[in-house]
This record gives sequence, structure tokens and C-alpha cells, in this order.
Amino acid sequence: MNAGSPLPIERTLILAPIGRDAPVAQRILAEAAIDSEICSDMHALVAELQRGADLAVITEESIRTADTRELEVWVARQPPWSDFPFVLLTRHGGGLERNPAAHEITRSLGNVSFLERPFHPTTLVSVVQTGLRGRRRQYECRRLNEELEARVGERTTELAVANRQLLAQIEEREKIESTLRQMQRLEAVGQLTSGVAHDFNNLLTVILGNLGFMEIGLGRAGIDGKLMQRLGYMRSAAERGAKLTDQLLAFSRRQRLEPKSLDLNEIVAGMRDLLQSTMGGSIRIETRLEPELWPALVDPTQLELAVLNLAINARDAMEIGGTLRVETANVLAKEPVYPEEPPAGDYVAISVSDTGTGMPDEVRQKAFEPFFTTKEIGKGSGLGLSQVLGFAKQSGGGVRIASSPGDGTSVHIYLPRTQNQIEERTAMPALAASEDAGGASILVVDDDDDVREVTAAMLRDLGYQVREAGSGAAALDVIDSEAKFDLMLVDFAMPGMSGADLARRARTAKPYMPTLFITGFADLTALAGVSESHIIGKPFQRHELALKVRAAIAEAEAGHIAGLRSCAAAE
Repeated sequence: MNAGSPLPIERTLILAPIGRDAPVAQRILAEAAIDSEICSDMHALVAELQRGADLAVITEESIRTADTRELEVWVARQPPWSDFPFVLLTRHGGGLERNPAAHEITRSLGNVSFLERPFHPTTLVSVVQTGLRGRRRQYECRRLNEELEARVGERTTELAVANRQLLAQIEEREKIESTLRQMQRLEAVGQLTSGVAHDFNNLLTVILGNLGFMEIGLGRAGIDGKLMQRLGYMRSAAERGAKLTDQLLAFSRRQRLEPKSLDLNEIVAGMRDLLQSTMGGSIRIETRLEPELWPALVDPTQLELAVLNLAINARDAMEIGGTLRVETANVLAKEPVYPEEPPAGDYVAISVSDTGTGMPDEVRQKAFEPFFTTKEIGKGSGLGLSQVLGFAKQSGGGVRIASSPGDGTSVHIYLPRTQNQIEERTAMPALAASEDAGGASILVVDDDDDVREVTAAMLRDLGYQVREAGSGAAALDVIDSEAKFDLMLVDFAMPGMSGADLARRARTAKPYMPTLFITGFADLTALAGVSESHIIGKPFQRHELALKVRAAIAEAEAGHIAGLRSCAAAE
């Protein structure tokens, strides 16, 4: 393939000769618009690989029961640019960390992603899409290498005075390849973490929802003491898990942001008391604020969380006392050197610096990787800096780190400059939690049975009439058969028909029925036009659900009444 040729058509192969894994996997991938072909045995798989393919989904049983020498020979004979991706479907507990035999599979096949069964369809799609994306990166690197090598070959025929240019081009190629590999690695991890966070948020929704029912029931029964205290411990642990998934989503850039035009000097000034209480009395806090600071376009809540994360990291790096410095500045950024840095342009920077131990270069290079930490076990999740990076990149900026052993660390967050006027930060009015539901009728749609059941139970306990549906198609059948629903509560990420697709089709049949989306992570493009009042994130608490539902119903009723009055006035 020459530098100007298009990328090949993607082919995904499936080898699962036992049971129904092959047709099930093919159907799941087809719903995600991923073409796949089923291979009957190991020999057929190798034959298709030789014809050309981009990813293979194989089961652990097919590896154990077949002669894999032919496959291993094909893997070993790949060209230098190729690292063919395999997705291995294992039994429960069959992953790399708990299955010594998995190490042998990794050694033989090389680029292997393990996926334990049973798995959520979204997780399979996410893993396959990540592998295909990595394969595309390999083709792009191959094209880039061929183009650069051609240029190098042309220069070698010129005069000796061109040697400096040749060396510069070689260095440029190595730099580009290194940057592409690092970006590919971060993107792959981001895709996987977002899938894990989605499934984990479903689990936490069920746990927190049922804990709420237990607390209410035991409270009504007059039971207190150690049992209620243990339920409190369970709730605290589940809420810490929810915070962890928020950090995972921030790294994978799947969190929903509400950017505003802000004065970062006001943000820093407003956080001073919080920072001082977090740092303790032994650490001095300094601020250096640019007097002519440009407005920045950023989500204020996520920015405060990012600064607080950096401050906590700084505190832990200063063993006995020290100085924490928070600065703002107007910055004209040059072309990035590392993937985490912002593109060239105008930015507003907020920096957090400490006088702590600092980091050697090998640690600095891994600082943004999720779960990487130099802290003792139990004293850090390793998600602080990766969360900051995800937030900054999703906001349209980036991050830079300056650090060396013994000289402390400075982390600079770059946020896009805006010409818009600075917005005032106002709190939204809260609805009364005790307001009567009025017998309103709600349709709950979620493909996860446990999540749907606990959500419906919360709504019934709040006084609503509830119907349930396990898919978009089932929900449309219910809508066609029922006279009226006051609200549809729908999971955004469902296989087949997504929540957004269902809402569009339901609006045709029931134009006045509002929709409230439940999401463990959101495709920001698909939900770009949806108001924050019509989105509730998993895991949610009973009172959050009550307020969001009442607000959505009240808003729809007000709009409907206004429309009727307008029609009456026109007549």
C-alpha cells in the first residue's frame, strides 16, 4: 500500500465453534454497524487472516481445543508495522491477572484483550471498536513511514550538504511515531474505562437504590443502632465508588460539561478557604493572579474539582509544611510537544505549584496514565491527574507538567479563551421534596432488569403509576397501546435502539410527552441539545430522581397549558 492509497475495508473475524457465542457476538457487532464474518474452525480463521482482516474475536475454548501452531506462525510472520489485535472471550475469572495460562496466550498471539463472560453488549462493542481504532492507527503509521522513507530516499541522492535535513526528517519521524503510539494508548484506555464506568454505574444504581429502601424500611420500623450504622458504611462505600466512576469518565472524556464564560481569578479567590482547610495549617497558600486576565470558557464545577485534585496531590508531595501556589495567566501556546499539551493558540492558564519532592522524568511521563500512582497502597486511586487531563482536553485545552526531583511540581491547566462576557454563577431553585406526585403515569425503559426494577420501585414509592419496558421496541409497543404517559424515563445507552432514537420516535406518537434521560455516560454529541434538567446521571439517589421527575413533568405541563392558551387566543 503506497502513501496515497486508502485504508483497507475493515474485516472482523469471529471464531467461536461451541455454543451460540458466534451468532450472538455477530448480532451485537452488527447493531453497532461493525461487519463481521464467522469462521468454522482454526484453519478457516488462518485462511481468512491471510486474505486480510483487522481484528479477531475468539473464545478461550477454541484456543484450548485446537492446534494453534498455524496461527502462531501467521502472527510471527506479520510485517514490522503490524500488531494484529485479538479479543479473547474467557470464562469468568479467566483474565490475565487470575489465569496463568493467559500469559502463554499473550506470548503466542501478542496483542490480546481479554473479555470475561458474561459481558454487557456495550463492553464488547467498546473493546472491538478500540481494537479496530488501534488497527487503523497501525495503517496510518505504515502510510506515514512509507511517505517519510520515500522522502529520505530522495534526499540521499542529493549533495552531502543535505545531510542535516535528512537527520532532521528522521528525528521528526521518530517523534511523530512516538506521539501517535502514546495517543493511541491513551485513547484505547479511555474507551475501555468509559465502558467499565458505564457497567459500574449500573451496579451502583442498584446498590444505592436498594440501600435507600432498606434505610426507609428500617427507619419506619424504628430499628436503629449498629444495623443502621452498617448500612451507612455500605452507602459511604458505594458513594466512593460513584466518585471513582466520575474520575474514570473524566479521563475518558465522557462527562457532560456545562461551560460558561468565567473569570478564573474569581474562581481562585472563592476557593481559598476550601484550599486552606484541605491543606492544613502547616502549608502556606499563595496566589498570583493576572490583573488583566482574559475570560475563559469552562465548566466551573469541574474546574474547581480539578484544582482541588491538584492541591491534594501537592499536599501529599510536601511531607512537612511547604508552599502551595495558585496562579493565573494569559498564554499564547506554541505547538505541543506531548499529547497532553494544548494545540497552539490563546489560552487562560491556571497553575498549581508545590515545594514538594518533585518527579523524575520517567515518573512524569506516566503521570497521566489512569491508576498510576507513587503513593502507598490505599492512599491514592491514581486517577487525580488523569481526571484533570480528561477535563482539560474535553474543554478544548490541555495540561503541562514541570517537575524535577527536589524542586517541586507545577501543573498548568490551559483553558480556551473566549470573547463572551463573563457570566454570573447562579444556583437553580430547588423543588420541594415532599410535593405530591399526583398519580402521574411514567414509562420506565432500561435494558438492565435490575436497574429498571429499582428505578420503578422508587417511582412507585413516590406515588407514581409506572409501566416498564426492557427495550426501545417494547417501549414503542407500550406507547401505542396506552392512552397517555406524563413522562418517559429512558436509559440513554441501550443496544439496538438507543434512548435518543426512542425519544425521537416516541415524540411522533406522543408529541407532548416529555423525556428524562438516565445515563451512566453520555455521547455528548447526541445529547448536545438536551437540557441539563432532562438528564439524570447514574448512580442517582431517591431525592435526585424525585426532583428531576417532578421538574420535567411540571415543565411539560406548563408548556402544554401555554400552548392551549395561545391557540384559544388565536381563535
